[in-house]
Amino acid sequence: MPRKSLSSNTVLARVRGYFALHQRQLAEYLGVSPELIKHIEAGRRVPTAALLARLTALAQVLPDHPAADATEYNDLPTVAPAPGPVEQRLDECLHKARQLRLKMEVLARRTRFAKRWQQMLPGLLAAAPAAASAPDPAAVRTREWLLARQAETVASLDAERAAEWHLLRVRAEALEAEAVALAALLPELPDWARVPVLGYPAQ
Repeated sequence: MPRKSLSSNTVLARVRGYFALHQRQLAEYLGVSPELIKHIEAGRRVPTAALLARLTALAQVLPDHPAADATEYNDLPTVAPAPGPVEQRLDECLHKARQLRLKMEVLARRTRFAKRWQQMLPGLLAAAPAAASAPDPAAVRTREWLLARQAETVASLDAERAAEWHLLRVRAEALEAEAVALAALLPELPDWARVPVLGYPAQ
């Protein structure tokens, strides 16, 4: 069974964690073998005074408490980001948001038409004779057509269709919010990348 790696709070381990170095990289810097670094961190060897002296330049900047090693975020990027990747992602966000808005408009249009039919169908069905009392085949077909339209209207106004519209809205708004944040990273925003401020009708 392979030996389980041991956690270590040694100076070497802290230096590696603080500066994101592999054991091999720290070994190269100190001029020793990676195996020696591994043994020291596992507690099987003791670092020599000469090795610790070579480590001083890195070790002296460590925080006083080991828990602070991974919680310092003072060195965020200060250089302006390259515009190419930002513009590319901005273009993707706007393109996807536009596609989602088009799908939303299709659903909204169906909802508008369905609401119009919802108002009209009760009166039309009341005026259409039932199949049993309508010898006229044309009248029967008309009533069947109205009943089919009624089923389509109910489907267009159900909770599933409303959920579909709102899911599209949430995705579109998330992409637009990301686009706004990306646009803020660009010193000069091209006209094609300007993010529209849209309002969506309630479903």
